[in-house]
Amino acid sequence: MFYFGVDYYPEHWPEERWPVDAQMMADAGMNIVRLAEFAWSRLEPDNGEFEFEWLERAIGILANQGIKVILGTPTASPPPWLMQLNQDFYRVNRDGRRLTFGNRREYCPNHPDYREYSRRIVTQLAQHFAQNPSVVGWQIDNEFGERCYCQICRKSFQAWLKRKYSSLDELNEKWGTVFWSHVFNEWHEIPIPISTGGSPNPGLALDYYRFASDSYVEFQKIQVDIIRSLCPGHFITHNFMGFGYEGINYFDLAKDLDLVAWDNYPRNQWNNPPMPVLSSTALSHDTMRGLKSKNFWIMEQQSGPGGWEMVSLSPRPGELRLWAYQGVAHGADGLIFFRWRTARFGTEEYWHGLLDHDGNPGRRFDEIQKMGSEIKKIGEVILGSEFKPSVAMILSYDSRFAFQIQANNPQFSYASLFHSYYRSFYKKNILVDILQVDDDLQPYKLVVAPALHVLNPSRIQSLRGYVENGGVLAITHRSGVKDETNMVVDSRLPGILAGLCGTTVEEYDSLGPEMSNEVEFVLPKGGGVQRLAVKTWCDILKPMNATVVARYVNDYYAGKPAITCNRFGKGWVVYIGTAGDEPFFDNLANYLIALSEVKPVLESPEGVEITERWVSDRRLLFVLNYTSKQQEVSFDGHYSDILLGSRQMRKVMIAPYEFRVFVKDKSTAELRYE
Repeated sequence: MFYFGVDYYPEHWPEERWPVDAQMMADAGMNIVRLAEFAWSRLEPDNGEFEFEWLERAIGILANQGIKVILGTPTASPPPWLMQLNQDFYRVNRDGRRLTFGNRREYCPNHPDYREYSRRIVTQLAQHFAQNPSVVGWQIDNEFGERCYCQICRKSFQAWLKRKYSSLDELNEKWGTVFWSHVFNEWHEIPIPISTGGSPNPGLALDYYRFASDSYVEFQKIQVDIIRSLCPGHFITHNFMGFGYEGINYFDLAKDLDLVAWDNYPRNQWNNPPMPVLSSTALSHDTMRGLKSKNFWIMEQQSGPGGWEMVSLSPRPGELRLWAYQGVAHGADGLIFFRWRTARFGTEEYWHGLLDHDGNPGRRFDEIQKMGSEIKKIGEVILGSEFKPSVAMILSYDSRFAFQIQANNPQFSYASLFHSYYRSFYKKNILVDILQVDDDLQPYKLVVAPALHVLNPSRIQSLRGYVENGGVLAITHRSGVKDETNMVVDSRLPGILAGLCGTTVEEYDSLGPEMSNEVEFVLPKGGGVQRLAVKTWCDILKPMNATVVARYVNDYYAGKPAITCNRFGKGWVVYIGTAGDEPFFDNLANYLIALSEVKPVLESPEGVEITERWVSDRRLLFVLNYTSKQQEVSFDGHYSDILLGSRQMRKVMIAPYEFRVFVKDKSTAELRYE
């Protein structure tokens, strides 16, 4: 079943309203809600006193309308009585200041007593609702997040280090603690990287960021294990925060879950999409799909203007539906809107739901009600359909953490560089998978590895094998700089990648904010030479076996190589020593596409996105028009419109802010979608 629903907070509303809400949800085609992820105070109003009857009644009312339930474990927002028991429950920020009560996610994930109270409430919930036929799944906590720097975390970090390193001698060597006379004689001497200590040892800081990530993975697993033992038929997920969040290794966090879900808010403030926001949202969808290499859910899909103290720009007519369908087009097999009704009290009074404060349906509700009827037509057709991209990008959380510690240049951003490469493929309707460096790369014609900064030598075998077998690999500046301990390598950059790249970095130039250079780029297939602006960073290359693709134009390294291409086995490795603005990445994408012979799903007008999913050997095309104008799309064969029922079309007009889904026609064995 394709699940389509809302996040609902019955505890916020009079009980006599609940049946009205359930009926309206059913009328909108909804078949699932998420409940109770912030209801700890109602579920356990005082220490050891559990009250689940109200939640049972709410679930029963929803069940009468055929609506299933995902229960959230409430550990993200502990009640006042719990936090009053021990001030050490509160998380400590990097500046050493301890949080106080008033928001959410204030807790330290490593505090043993907080973990015990979390175990208790999760166990009680799981036992109580294990046999309830309406409960189909669980969400663990809510948007795991910020690092804690308390003394409990310091002791836990020291224990984590003991497990990782065989001895203090090994740790001192790996971190290079001889620098500034920081050699440790006892484990308890090791600090945590709070800001009062100044710029931390890079090895210590990277290990702490890994430890902090592992802390949430471990805290999640405690809850997963309880639910899996008591509710074996229920799925378990967590609501991730997309590509943009960088405090946790999401690949690790996803391992213990049955599926990945994430919270999608394309317009948080006054940003008015299109392209940068749309491409960054698409990148988040693809990242979530890549965490487990399977389709995902959206647990919170924007349903109105957001805001806490301020109110953001309202979604325009058609945008809510279009944004939601973008998730479906990128692999969402479940879609839940946040939230049902806008809260009349609390911090999120201005974070709008499908219904406004008065609880009456309006334009936004009508738009999603239309979508509900459409999902009934297409949901079972697209459910479980597969992606088959020919391009992959490698996401390295070790590298991402390392750049948080040492950005290298004030204008450098790992996330921005990653998005710049992705956006150039997105604009051309070229689908991308997001992977780890040691994942299977063989299915892809092209792999792009932006700023693979921290690299374990054992993990480059997949890169070597991929290129030797005929793949095209693109590696960028600031790759191969550090080993797995965040220590700079003792060989010419790009370090252990130099042999693959067939080039070394003679020297590099970190440019100031007002500085720039240019490169002369040799376009593919006789396209001539393009002069493109570059900024932030310039690797000055010295080819060994590689051929030169682009050279610098200005400064003392004018004429020196900026981009090279090396034949390695049956494949190619392109080393890109610099970065620029959008035209730079667009031209570079054209070069990589030509070299790897990658094809777009279809060509389309600007502002029209086309993706594909596969049901066995049947091709489904998803067409999204983000523009205010009608747009024409031409197909590569005859297609039928699943929503409208039109058949045998080779071209179609897509209305403004419209979504359509098409299936490629066959002479026999028509796909049943009616």
